[in-house]
This record gives sequence, structure tokens and C-alpha cells, in this order.
Amino acid sequence: MTNIPETGRTPRVQIRLVVIQILVLSLLGTLGGRLWYLQIREGDAYAKEASGNHVQQVVDPAVRGSILDARGVPLADNETRLVVSASRTDLLKMKDDGKAVLAKLGKVLGMSAKDVMQKVRLCDAKTPQPCWNGSPYQPIPITDEATPKQALQIRERAEDFPGITAEPEAVRRYAAPGKSNAAQVLGYLSPVTDEEITKAQDTDSPYLRSDQVGRSGLERQYDKALRGKAGVTRYEVDNLGRVIGEAEADAAQPGANLVTSIDSRVQRVAEYELHEAMKTARKQFDKITGENYKADSGAVVVMEAKTGRIVAMASAPTYDPNVWVGGISAKDYKKLTGKGSDYPLLNRAIQGQSAPGSTFKVVSTAAAVEAGYEWDGGYPCTSSYSVGGQVFKNFEGESFGPISLGRALEVSCDTVFYGLADREWKKDGGINPKKGEPKDYFYKAAHQFGLGKETGIDLPNEVTGRVPDRQWKESYWKANKDAWCRTGKKDGTYVEKIAYENCLEGNKMREGDSINYSIGQGDTLVTPIQEARIYGALANGGTIYQPSIGKAIISADGRTVQEIKPRATGKLPVSKATLKGMDTALEGVVTRGTAAWKFGGWPQDKIPLHAKTGTAEVYGKQTTSWLATYSKDYTVVMTIAQAGTGSGASGEAVRHIYNAMYGVSADGTIDKKNALLPTPEKSLPKVQTDGTIKSPKISKDPAKDQRASQEAAPEPDETQQGATVNTPANGNRDTRRRRRRRGSRRMLT
Repeated sequence: MTNIPETGRTPRVQIRLVVIQILVLSLLGTLGGRLWYLQIREGDAYAKEASGNHVQQVVDPAVRGSILDARGVPLADNETRLVVSASRTDLLKMKDDGKAVLAKLGKVLGMSAKDVMQKVRLCDAKTPQPCWNGSPYQPIPITDEATPKQALQIRERAEDFPGITAEPEAVRRYAAPGKSNAAQVLGYLSPVTDEEITKAQDTDSPYLRSDQVGRSGLERQYDKALRGKAGVTRYEVDNLGRVIGEAEADAAQPGANLVTSIDSRVQRVAEYELHEAMKTARKQFDKITGENYKADSGAVVVMEAKTGRIVAMASAPTYDPNVWVGGISAKDYKKLTGKGSDYPLLNRAIQGQSAPGSTFKVVSTAAAVEAGYEWDGGYPCTSSYSVGGQVFKNFEGESFGPISLGRALEVSCDTVFYGLADREWKKDGGINPKKGEPKDYFYKAAHQFGLGKETGIDLPNEVTGRVPDRQWKESYWKANKDAWCRTGKKDGTYVEKIAYENCLEGNKMREGDSINYSIGQGDTLVTPIQEARIYGALANGGTIYQPSIGKAIISADGRTVQEIKPRATGKLPVSKATLKGMDTALEGVVTRGTAAWKFGGWPQDKIPLHAKTGTAEVYGKQTTSWLATYSKDYTVVMTIAQAGTGSGASGEAVRHIYNAMYGVSADGTIDKKNALLPTPEKSLPKVQTDGTIKSPKISKDPAKDQRASQEAAPEPDETQQGATVNTPANGNRDTRRRRRRRGSRRMLT
């Protein structure tokens, strides 16, 4: 007999068949479930995604809006250029990553292979400029200055230049009307980065890979309005890439135009006069250092006194913002950022901060009145002021006897302010203040004048300056104590002695700190825009305005106008009587004080000017020149680092700026036809029916035109009486400085 069943299968074989059947059924069930999931539950989503694989997008970049001056003259606009670009994606598909193609391209464009390669490399932490900081998936511009012949060569020999395009494109142009530059005010553009695209994708202003965005100045501040919205056309294509239809299209929306309060003519004059003043200063010999003044940087601000609107803002050194258009070269980038560049990218009107010198005395004067000192009181203007064995001298040992606060401001008597500040320091308890809150009138006044914080001007990266009050000293001491204690020596050099004293009691308000502070020295720092705001408030009766440059945003079609109104942010902490007294004293600075020698012949009876000169000492450097001035319409503030005295370095330049605005010639006569801006521009430029903005003509160089017209009349003799302003017989007390050891004014006790 046999154990084999009739079927011919043993039990073991049957078990195996059952297992196989179960596995097959399981696999079929899994496959069926997956098919149900893909085709039924997620069918619509995958169908949509699959459809998307057959849609290609074509981006039509939006035309960026123009930046215009107050009269409608373009400061920044667009022009059509032949742009040669490279597709990094296509280049990387080649065996040599496109090096041979780029080398050939360089020969056609007259560029070295190295320069071309640098244009297309991606920026990262290890890659210096120049490099591409935009999206790696968009065409990278090699040059925007291709000639028609070069573009034709590239297009006719397309097989030799795979991944390379040559197309006409609208690119940014910084027009420099009348040779005005305004580089730091306008800013510049660069490609959007992947990080920025991701960050903005869920906002009301997302980026496309083709977008250029503002990196500084007005281009950055008003980027959203200027940029507009790129158009996107979506085409349906088959699997071979052939267009079979248009899915949908979003038309490009051009950016709006920004009208500013800048007057390009006054801007050119301000830039020219600042440049000339620095050139002149470099020819002057500094007896303290034994060499000519370096005059390495400076700034000037012209502001409407009654609105805070900026008419002109210049910073030196400067540069041509067009170097950024189409990608900056390694050579140009080094010029802007290298150690020997003096950093022209900085807008020193809002980012340059230094001790204000005697221009700060308007703050100290207001503080003294608030502390209870009579305006007409007799305060000793002695030749020196002694504290703790150290002598603080007045300018060249001058002595005016008992004088009022107004007279102290007019003749800039240091010892009056030394005494007032010292007295208040002692009232507050000296180095160990009394229990409770010290009055600190002199420090509180600075904050009330708007110092120690941003003014709020519509430009990015403004700095705050510094009011060295008790809170600041405490925080600064904590941050630097270890370094001071490590380097300080009781009997060392001047710097080592300072470090030693700071190690022991750098967190305390010392007597010398308050004395230095009262005349704008020590650790006090201000910016030119802060000074302009203060003197503008003095001019208009005490209202502090937020400085502004943007005046209106006008849509591309001209139908929508969004005006940017002036904004008052506070009032000066002074009474009308004190304002009147300060106004009289500052007028005296022009007519018989430290600025009179530069304003001889000015028609003071018709256009009253007011001024305060300042010469700020900086340890290890030459003195900083400050001149803060105002008329009923404008305030003009100029500062030049390492240039000498306030009126000596800046006086003539500021005078020329006023001459240009009011049409005043050298002999004091007024020619209204020659005046660039005798009153602030109140209206907006005229918008045409097609949305374009009417632009008036501007001469090739308003600054030189003004100089020529001003000098047509003979210069008044500085030793004789001018038209209205007299020149002091004893010369200018601000043209010479103390001859003493550098830094000796600072107290160590």
C-alpha cells in the first residue's frame, strides 16, 4: 500500500500550495488597495499634479517705478539695454560645467574668463564678491552693456553658446540729473535670494525668481511700492515640450513712482560744496598734528524747517550707484568696501556719528534754564575753570566777564557751561548721587531734544547716536570692565590711565564727564540728521518733525496719489521766551560771532540767518568741523571729519548753499531769477493723462552755474563791512584752537 493521496499531492505539498495562495491573494489585495488610494481617494490631487507637469511658466518682469525729485526730475528710472545672461542650470549639464563656453563668451564681450566665471559663481560664506546672490535657477546677467554686434554674434552662433542669451531688457538707471549723485539716498538693487523668496511667499508681496530688490536707501525703504508685480503666463505643453495652448495669464503690474522732497539742483550744489570744502581743508595746515588736515569724510543735510522734509542730503566719500546694475565687478566692489575705501556705502548723514562740539550748547542752554538759571543772569566767562587740580581752559584763554546765557551761546564761552554743569553735578550728589532720582537736567534735555534715538527718517539703517547718561555708563561699564581692568595702568599712557579709571569707577558719573558733556565732548555722539532736526525745531518755533524724503507715491497710470504728510513728533522743552533768546543769540553768531567772517555781506535784514559753529575733539584724530544753521525756511547742517574748525572748514560751503537757494550774490544782492529754491516746493509734479510725470529741464551742472553767477559780483573785503553782516575786527575766534596735549580736556577724577 502507499501513503500518496489520489490527488498525487503529499500533505507537505498541499500546505505549500495554501501558503502560496495566501501570499498571492495578499499581494493582489495590497495592489488593489494602493490602486484605490491613488485613483479614487487621491485621484483628483494626482491628476492636478500630473497636469501641472505639462504647464510651463513664462515670467514678464514688472517695470520698476521711478524715483523722482520734488519737481518730477528722474533720479532713478529704467532704460533698455542689451543684457547677456547665462543659465547656470544649462552650464552645469556640460562636462566642464560650462567653462569653455564662458571663456568663449568672455572673448566676445571683451572680458577675461575669470571675470565671467566670478559673475556666475554662487555667493556663500566662503565666496567673496563678486558672485551671484540671487536664485541659481534664473538667468544670471553677465553684462548689461553688450553692443548690438556682440549680441548678434551670440545669437547667430547659438550652438557655440548653449545656455547663453542676449536680449533687450529694462534695467535700472541712476540718472544723476545735473550731475547730482545722491547715491546713499537712492540705494541700489540686487537679485532676490532663495531665502527671501521663501520668507515672503505667504505675504501680500511675494517674490519671483526674476525680481530685483532694494538693498539700501529709498530703493529698499519703498521697495514694495516701486517693485510692482511681475506678470506670469502659463502655457500648456505636450511631453515633447511643444505649446498646445495657454492655460492662464496674469498681466504685469508696473511699480509706482516715488516723488521725493529732494531738489536735484540743490542736491548737486550740496554735493559740490561739500566736496570743495573737503578739498580746501586738505590744503590747510594743522598746527596741532603738524600735517595738513585729512578731511576724509563728511555730510551735509538741507531740510525744510517747517516740515522736516529733506531737500538735499550728501555724504562723502560717495560713488556711482550704477556700478551695481548688471552685477558689480571685483574691482568696483573692492573700491566700495576695501580698507582704503573710506566706506562710501555709508550714508554719513544718518550713519555717521561723532561728538557735536559747541553745536550741542543749545541743548545745554535749554537744560540750564530748565534747572532754574536765569536767562539774563551774570555767569562768569573766565579764561579757565579748575577742578580737582585740572585746568579746563576757555578758547585761547578768552575772558568776557559775567555774561548772560544768550551771550555765552553767541560767543561760545566754554567756562560758563563748565560751571553750570559742574554745579548741577554737585547738586545731584556728585560721584555718589543722593538717594532717589538725580535731576540730571543736562542729560534729560538731550533726550527731550530727540538725541540718543533714531529720528525715524524713511531710510534704512539709521543709527541712534549716544547720550552718555547714568544708564548708558552702567551698561557700557559692564560690557567693557574686564578689558579696562586688564589694560589699565595708574601711571601709564593717557589711554592706559583712562582704562585704569574706567576699571575702578567707569559706571559712575564723574565730574569731568559732566563738564565735557556740557560742551558736546566726551562720550556724546550725534548724527547730522539729528542736528538738522534740532536746529529745524529752533527755526520753526519748537516743533520737532520726523525727517522724511518720500513725498508721494503715484501709481503707474497716475490715477492714484498717496501723499506722505509731514509728521510732528514732539516739542522742544523750552519756553517761547527762551526760544526767542536762543534765536537772537544764534543770529549774533552770524552777524558778529564765530561765523561772521564767512557770512560777510549777507543780506541779514532780508533773509535772517542763524548759526552755531562747533569744533569737536576726537582722541587720536584731527578735529571735526560742525556748522549748524537755519533760516525761516531751511536748516543746513554740515560736518567734515578731521577738517578743523566749524566755520573755517564748513562756513564757505554752507554760505554757497544758501546763496544758491535764495539767489544771493557775493556782494549780498538778491537775484530772484537766479534763486533755485527761495521757498520750499509745496506742490507735486504734474501728472499727464497717460500717467507720465512732467519733468522740467535741468542744466548740465547747477552747482557750477551758481558759483559762476555768485562770483560775477566782487567778493566783499573781509576786513570791511558787508551789505548787512559785519565782520568782527578781531577776526574769527573759531579759526584757531587750543594748543595743548590731545585729550587733556577730559577729566580723570
